[in-house]
Amino acid sequence: MPELLLEIFSEEIPARMQARAADELKRLVSDALKAAGLPFDNAVAHATPRRLVLAVNGLPEKQPDLSEERRGPRVDAPEKAIAGFLGSAGLKSVDECETRETEKGAFLFIVTEKKGEATTAVLPGLIADAINALSWAKSMRWASNGFRWVRPLHSVLAVFDGKLLDGQLDLQGEILPFTDQTCGHRFMAPDRFPVTGFADYQSKLANAKVMLDRQARRDVIDHGLATLAEAEGLTVRNDPGLLDEVAGLVDWPVVLAGDIDQQFMELPAEVLTSSMRAHQKYFSLLTADGALAPRFGVVANMETADGGAQIVAGNERVLRARLADAKFFWDQDRKHSLASRAPALKDIVFHAKLGTLDEKVDRVQALATDLAGRMSGADKDRVRSAARLCKADLVTGMVGEFPDLQGIMGRYYARHDGEHDDVAEAIAEHYAPQGPGDRCPTAPVSVALALADKIDTLVSFWLIDEKPTGSRDPFALRRAALGVIRLLVENDVRIPLRQAFEAARDNAGSVQSEAGEDTLAELLDFFADRLKVHLREQGVRHDLISAVFALGGEDDLVRLLARVEALGGFLGTEDGSNLLVAYKRAANIVRIEEKKDKKSYNGGANPKAFTQDEEETLYKALEKASAAANAALEAEDFAGAMTAMADLRAPVDAFFDQVTVNTEDVDVRANRLRILSEIGSTLHHVADFSKIEG
Repeated sequence: MPELLLEIFSEEIPARMQARAADELKRLVSDALKAAGLPFDNAVAHATPRRLVLAVNGLPEKQPDLSEERRGPRVDAPEKAIAGFLGSAGLKSVDECETRETEKGAFLFIVTEKKGEATTAVLPGLIADAINALSWAKSMRWASNGFRWVRPLHSVLAVFDGKLLDGQLDLQGEILPFTDQTCGHRFMAPDRFPVTGFADYQSKLANAKVMLDRQARRDVIDHGLATLAEAEGLTVRNDPGLLDEVAGLVDWPVVLAGDIDQQFMELPAEVLTSSMRAHQKYFSLLTADGALAPRFGVVANMETADGGAQIVAGNERVLRARLADAKFFWDQDRKHSLASRAPALKDIVFHAKLGTLDEKVDRVQALATDLAGRMSGADKDRVRSAARLCKADLVTGMVGEFPDLQGIMGRYYARHDGEHDDVAEAIAEHYAPQGPGDRCPTAPVSVALALADKIDTLVSFWLIDEKPTGSRDPFALRRAALGVIRLLVENDVRIPLRQAFEAARDNAGSVQSEAGEDTLAELLDFFADRLKVHLREQGVRHDLISAVFALGGEDDLVRLLARVEALGGFLGTEDGSNLLVAYKRAANIVRIEEKKDKKSYNGGANPKAFTQDEEETLYKALEKASAAANAALEAEDFAGAMTAMADLRAPVDAFFDQVTVNTEDVDVRANRLRILSEIGSTLHHVADFSKIEG
């Protein structure tokens, strides 16, 4: 069956946008084809630095013929109704309609046959609409056109069944006709050539020094770097993000290696790596012991007669200039201590409503010191020193040039100033963890400072009513909350969140709250949602978290997770699963009867009103389980609390087997409903079972 080949050719598309754009183009065209009644076998999208490509296989040559049927009024309906029906269909006489007998009588019907259009007639408009609908994070206009695209467009190749599609793209000031020609590598094969289909296109592109498949380019770079490094007894620093980015920067990857001048090797390894990665897109090479080697890998976009010698020399020259700047900052920054730089934070606004960075440091210092007093192993003096210095490197020349090194440079400068290693490490680690894959600090001083920084940020923004909404989170508060969760849970830190929030609020001083009195409660709810996300990614059931959170008053995350774990283990047993079923049965009965009677059956049952042994047995079992669970919970023996609940299974089963709840005796019925209500009340000592699914 026929194939559609589409290529949108432009100036260089930013590497970070290519994959998403190719996927979106595939989705837009695929959805439009389906809507047009044009099924297909499969669609494949590709992206290179200068082109988005889509190949759709198995398209029909024309749309299917459609038969549309409309039912009108009855044949004996008023003339106005019949005339209106005929007019809506463009008909003049009832003779042009069909008359059919139905269960409700004889009705008029109109059957319209719509011939399907040729696919070649449908595709041009469909393609133009898809190109117009393609979204970009940033776009531009060029020349005198009103059309917006990520970069200036050069051509739209559109070939169907081996032939050029007759169509065009309106650039709002210029018409760009579809073509069946493209060109290869900008320098090595710039001449245009015709193509007849995807296989022909891919083969000719390869001959024209363009590797179409992004993964293939990535593999060539990865293998080339590994081979080059191995030949010199080195390894490549693992950096999948950079590998993906460079694969989007080159059409024809050629891997080369260059030298780093020895004079720059005294710089911190992070400075060298950051400079090479962020600005030059170079790959760091490591020695056998993991140290940074005086060599780097670079990926060129073309082959040269001299084997890349001039390319390497040019890149070495550029790197020397970049590292010379870094060395200057390194030397100059160390002439002044971090402590002497801290006052300059008064000139940097953290947020218009939250004051300067210096004021934030004051809040963080007070909170970190308070948290250190609640933790084991966190020296208050070191925490206080680390907090005072943690933002000082923001005013250094090195961090001004390489913002991604904030914290890291603070560690180097703190060590240079003679600060304790715990202080230096805390300065470097207080931003962590910044994501699910980021390492979480474990040193007590680092944990206290990292917690204080994030909690202060969260509470401060909640106080001024700047909260995440939908997908909007400009201050990365969701990430900060997940960081707090990881710091507490992974380090087994027993600090109730509410107390930490209150301490942060008290430190806010002049910050005026624009939120209500329930601000901290809302922040706890926000943490509950973040915790569910965090644990769901680890395979923990979100309904179990909800069941424990619903009890209220539980803001010690370590204890909460222990309860969740114990609850999950309990429900995984036969006793637990059966007790959950019995609870839901009891809760449903009570709910239905309360609604019918318009009264509540909460409150203890009256033992004197029991008429069967099973009632008394269940009543005593509930009292015993309640006492045992409370004692176990007080001792934080959550498994023991679940065991106490498990003892309820037999008396609950016996009650349902032998006792009729809705008996004719009104008083006995009410007492039995209170017993059922008491089942839920007892189970709620360990969790809100109404939140549990299943």
